[in-house]
Order: sequence, then C-alpha cells, then structure tokens
Amino acid sequence: MTKSQLIFNSILAPVDFLMMILAGISAYYLRTSKWLSNIRPVLFELSMPFEKYLGLVITVSLFSLIVFAILGLYSMKTNGYGLSKAFQIAIAVSASILSIIIYIFLRGEFFNSRFIILAAWLFAIIYVNIGRLIVQIIQHYFLTKSNFGINRVLLLGNEKLTKQLSNTFETNKDLGYIVVKRILKPDIEHLKSILDETIVDEIIVADPDLAKESLLNIYNFCQENRIVFKMVPNLFQALTTNIEMDISTGIPIIEIKKTPLDGWGKINKRLIDIFSSIILLILLIPLFLIVAIAIKLDSEGPVFVKLKRISQGKQFLLWKFRSMIKNAESIKPQLKHLNERRDGPLFKIKNDPRVTKVGRFIRKTRIDELPQLINVLKGEMSLVGPRPHQPDEIAQYKSHHKKVLNIKPGITGLAQISGSSDLPFEEEIKLDTYYMENWSLKLDIYILLKTLIIVFRDKSAC
Repeated sequence: MTKSQLIFNSILAPVDFLMMILAGISAYYLRTSKWLSNIRPVLFELSMPFEKYLGLVITVSLFSLIVFAILGLYSMKTNGYGLSKAFQIAIAVSASILSIIIYIFLRGEFFNSRFIILAAWLFAIIYVNIGRLIVQIIQHYFLTKSNFGINRVLLLGNEKLTKQLSNTFETNKDLGYIVVKRILKPDIEHLKSILDETIVDEIIVADPDLAKESLLNIYNFCQENRIVFKMVPNLFQALTTNIEMDISTGIPIIEIKKTPLDGWGKINKRLIDIFSSIILLILLIPLFLIVAIAIKLDSEGPVFVKLKRISQGKQFLLWKFRSMIKNAESIKPQLKHLNERRDGPLFKIKNDPRVTKVGRFIRKTRIDELPQLINVLKGEMSLVGPRPHQPDEIAQYKSHHKKVLNIKPGITGLAQISGSSDLPFEEEIKLDTYYMENWSLKLDIYILLKTLIIVFRDKSAC
C-alpha cells in the first residue's frame, strides 16, 4: 500500500458522511420547496420538523458508513474509481436508505412522504459518487503534479520484469510509484550507496529465482532501513504470516509486512492515542501539580526531563517527571561498572544512587512516565508499543533487534507487563517482535488493562 492510498482512503469516510447528510438535506428542501408544495402539500412538517429530520439523517449517515465498510468501500486493497465502485456505492446507499423505512416501521411514526425517501436515495447515490470522484481527482492531481504521497521504489533483479514494472508505474501514475533506480544484482553495498544519494520507500525484488540467502539479506536490509520489502514470487514460494498480494500492475507482487498494524489499523490506533491522551492529560492535571511540587521541594532541578529517544528512524525528546538528581546523565559513565544488565546494551542499577526520594516513589508507581502522554499526543509515541529506545543502545543492537524500531514505542507494552527490566534483553525483543507481528486492538486493550492491574505491585521498576 502506498502513502497516497493510506492518506486518501482515510478521508473517504468523512467525505461519504458529509455527502449522505447533504443528500438528506437536499431531499428535504426539494420536497418543501414552493413549486413542489403547490403541486402536493407538505403533510409531514408537524410530525417531522427539520430539526428532528436532521437527527434522523445524521443517524442514517453514520449507519451508512458501517454498511459501506462491510461492503468493502473502505478496503485499503482497492484503489481507484470506476463503474464497479459506483455499483458498490449504489448497493450500499440502498441498504442505508432501507434503514429509514425500517426505522419508521418499528417506531410506528407517521411520515407521509415516499417522495423524500426516493429523492434522498437518488441524491445519496449521486452525491457519494461525486464525492468519491472529487477525492480521486485530487489524488491524481497531487500524484502527477507534486508527487504528494508518492512511493519511491527501487526495482531489483530480472531486467525484463523490472522494465515491465517500470513501464507500468510510468504509464499509470495513479498507482503512486516513482522508480528511482533499476539494478540487476542484489549488492548490499550498492544499495547503501543508493540510499545515501536518494530516498527509497520500497524495494521490489523482481527475480523469482534469487537465492534464499540473497533474498534474506535484502529483507534484513529493508528492515534495518525502514523500507517496505516486496517481491515477485515464484510458483512454490513459501508464504509468511503477514503478506499482501497486489496484482494491479499485471504482475503478482507479494508485500511481506513488518506488522499487521497497517492501513485502518494504523489510523484507528492513532485516533485512540489522540483522544485518550487528551482526556488523560486533562484528568491528570491535579496529580501533575502535586508531583511537580513534590519534585521541586525534594531536590534541585526542573520538574520534567526530556530524554533523547528513537522512534521509526527519527529522534525525539521523551517527556518524564524528573526522578534523578540534576545532571544525572552526565554521571552515567562513572557508574557503568555497576550495570546489572550484562545480557545486552541496556543500563540498569537496582539501587541507583542518582534517584531521589520522590523519584523512587514515582518510578515504582510509574507516575514518572505519565508525561509521555504529551509524546503520544504529538504522534511520537503510542499508548502501547515497545520500550522507547536510546540512541546509544541502538548503536549496539544486532540486525534482528532493530526490527522493533519499525513501530512507535509505547508508554506500556507486552514486555513491560511481562517482567519489564527483569526480563533478559533477548526475551524483551522476542515479546516486542511478537507484539509487532500480531498486533490487534484487542491485544492493546489487554495490555492496557494488565498495566493497570500490576502498576502498584510490579517490582521491576527502579
């Protein structure tokens, strides 16, 4: 899935919702217009005034979004607009308008206007199609004129296949691809030099007979550099769990996904993060004030600290309540001989002398991590995800460790509720990898509830 598909598919639902409401309003004003009222008097204004009618239209419009979703109108796998899509819209709108009839029947209310239902149905089909067409035109314009949302792809392998793919991408701009380079041999050093010169979003291996070792090297290279890996499979290619087949180019291409957290999953997770962080930040204002006063009275230094962390290849500043003495980070090199974590790049001292009295309490109760809700609101973190990674730690990671850097870190996560810092580093990586490969909203809810249960009795925080 290209960035263009993700961006423009995400705005289809609100566009459809507005079009459905507009269709209902248009039908109402058409029926109550002077010239039509003279032909046939309006009899429903007393039992169904405009305010009540508008509430019904909004309800039906919301219901229509569910119908549209069930019928696949928001599928990330479908792209473009055509007669088949228009037919789908007509069926979905028909099912939505049918809900009005069912509603009237069940409520037993008098609504003497078969015309307004028919008009709303016709307007909805027309308006939703127009809305979709406008979105498609805007998407086409941005793709062709400014390369907005375009995916820069590198084609690797068989000359005939790469040329065919390149020609397809060139002639069909709506696919959302620009070919930055075509290369024959899977040379990792060559790939690195290309990345130094230009941006690459995807690598498509168009060589079904490429050796497994070479294919694995390219896959690992893509994982480390946050590049989407796709390939043209041979007939007997083994399939992995997270795959997506794309045949829009005329050649079957398999995308091996880093995580099912993609498409609408990514959008839903982000919406939950935004609303939850806003609500929690408002509710926690009194607690934040109390903790801020306690920190100031306990030791010299700021209330908050901002620590360098890495999220999806980018550095950001992680917010925390200060739990250590001022300039604690500068003392860290002097304490390296006391580090209890010998199994990896992490640093941990159970009775860290840098931690203040208030700091020990807010660490034990995880209160020190609550300001990370600011990072969640800014989109740098999520409520649930792997532990935030330090730049100096990442420099020591092996290739398979870096896989967990492909998604946003979280305030809590599967590793945190499974032992946190008491876990061996490799076990932590395995848990974070499992979360990434098996993500679901249900799993996020489970992790959040488990975090609330263990927050006051987890002894691994220090």
